[in-house]
Amino acid sequence: MIRNLSTNRTMLREFVENDWKQVHKYASQKDVCQFQPWGPNSEDDTKEFVRTILVDQKKINRTRFALAIIEKESDELIGSIEFNIRDEKNLIGEIGYIINPSYWGKGFATEAAKEIISFGFEQFKLHRVFATCDVRNIGSAKVLEKCGLTLEGKMREDLLLRDGWRDTFLYSILEHEWSI
Repeated sequence: MIRNLSTNRTMLREFVENDWKQVHKYASQKDVCQFQPWGPNSEDDTKEFVRTILVDQKKINRTRFALAIIEKESDELIGSIEFNIRDEKNLIGEIGYIINPSYWGKGFATEAAKEIISFGFEQFKLHRVFATCDVRNIGSAKVLEKCGLTLEGKMREDLLLRDGWRDTFLYSILEHEWSI
């Protein structure tokens, strides 16, 4: 288990089994997963997602940290954010996030992403953190840019979605850029 991470308006905490109900409120929506290879989720899909996270939490050499984003004011689970160690030797991590559409455009993803990036750099002494997003996902690209990540380029047709091949933007930030 990791300590809870906190921003002005959110707390990032480990998932618990019963969180699937709140996750399902957004993971079952078509617009939430339109740029993702999963969903819209059935209840079983969402329960399995949370079960997998609970298994990963118990791993001794843990490389996946999927956390619930809790809005402090309402104490509601409004999304999830992940930090994954992708290359231990080269000190590379990856972030990803999903937010309930009721909270889109309010800066919650940016707050949570900044906190999880700090977690990666501080806790694991990483050199590089990267993220990807569908080129059509303007909101996610803006979040990454607000967090200080640099657009490195576009990977062409690298992920097959329901509506065809997806082009993906690749963003990154280096440790010395984050420290500034």
